[in-house]
Amino acid sequence: MSEAPDALVVEPAPAGAAAGRFADAWKTVREAMRGTRHDYTDGPIGRAIVLLAIPMVLEVALESVLAVVNVFWVGRLGADAVATVGITESMLALVYAVAIGLSMGAAATVARRIGEKDPERAASAAVQSIGLGIAVALPIGIAGAVLAPRLLTAMGAAPSVIATGRTFTTIMLGANVVILLLFLINAIFRGAGDASMAMRSLWLANIVNLALDPCLIFGLGPFPRLGVTGAAVATCIGRGSGVLYQVWTLRQGRGRIVIGRRHLALDPAAMMRLLRVSANGIVQVAIGTASWIGLVRILSGFGSAVLAGYTIGIRIVVFAIFPSWGMSNAAATMVGQNLGARKPDRAERAVWIAGFYNMLFLTSVGIGFVLFTRPLISLFTADPEVRTFGVDCLRFVSYGFPFYAFGMCFTQAFNGAGDTATPTRINLFCFWLWEIPLAWVLSRKLGLGPRGAFVAITIAFSTLAVVSGALFRRGRWKEKKI
Repeated sequence: MSEAPDALVVEPAPAGAAAGRFADAWKTVREAMRGTRHDYTDGPIGRAIVLLAIPMVLEVALESVLAVVNVFWVGRLGADAVATVGITESMLALVYAVAIGLSMGAAATVARRIGEKDPERAASAAVQSIGLGIAVALPIGIAGAVLAPRLLTAMGAAPSVIATGRTFTTIMLGANVVILLLFLINAIFRGAGDASMAMRSLWLANIVNLALDPCLIFGLGPFPRLGVTGAAVATCIGRGSGVLYQVWTLRQGRGRIVIGRRHLALDPAAMMRLLRVSANGIVQVAIGTASWIGLVRILSGFGSAVLAGYTIGIRIVVFAIFPSWGMSNAAATMVGQNLGARKPDRAERAVWIAGFYNMLFLTSVGIGFVLFTRPLISLFTADPEVRTFGVDCLRFVSYGFPFYAFGMCFTQAFNGAGDTATPTRINLFCFWLWEIPLAWVLSRKLGLGPRGAFVAITIAFSTLAVVSGALFRRGRWKEKKI
């Protein structure tokens, strides 16, 4: 028999090669977790994404665990308590919209300044972002706390839900400043490339929250039994702890952003520039997240069991989506810093690589959710009616996971470049002009009931991925100046 051509000969791996690769991988993981001064505008793109993505994924992984554990404990209090959480969080979506919108502007501006090798202007941008966040959060908190019962009524909550959850809603809306600041300051860390700092602050907040949840909900040990209100108190204490750690870190100068006394004066001109970048981001997220309010309003007409099933199903979806935001945030940081370093082609390649990684992850999770939908939902409720609707929600939304993966990375790439207007227009079309009308037609006019709304969610997010991908390829985001 003739010998195989040289090109096809497979040489045995050198002794210790596998161990060496494992050692290199473990070194990269340790570097990412510990924090690194890596220059993300130079060197291998894949390694840069991994160094950013590991702490970013872990940062939001515990956030996803918290979302599921919260509804796990609250689910033991009955459908009214779960419905309270679902309705309140649909209203808090507007607070998250402001927080994430401001975070987009802060992260994009800080990343651009770091890419330009200008840490002083990066620190100044961070201070202006925090000041702007506080100014926005205070009036929202006052109005939300005073109007909480009326807001629940306006959302279609039954009298039993209002009686159960009015205090929960009052606390969550009234203390929104800690929620806003936690995410805003973490965006500053991520924009600077200090992903491990963001991870540690959110982990602290969530660990405190997780520890206090059962204690305050059920009155374990010396803690009072507060029911669903206890979940709100635990959340506020946990988030507040995270914010205190963030402020301490910024003042101590442990990362790339160091805030000294010289940076503390408010700069109206800088705040206006930041607001212009953030304004479209706020509207962008508000359009997307407020669409959940529209969906809740449609679903609430089918009763508390449907709303509870939807809340449980979406919480499990969030469990998967949150880590994917870590990967897409890594793409955003790469875009911002590399545009600052005048390397737009490197920025574009980073987004495609991050999207591919994200797609592999979310597709695997989606397959698992489709195969094991009923056992997963059964972990959170024993009510057969609630379980039925939760199964439908989780299954139908999971079908779109491969599309969501790329859509998230494309959207965050626009935001990382400071082009928040493009995703805003995409969200307006995909959610308010497409998802909500489609959900109403499918559920009401075509008689599909709650299942119609679940199908509409999948169609809308898949449409967003296709549209944003087409616009990303045009490349106009590379020309954005901030």
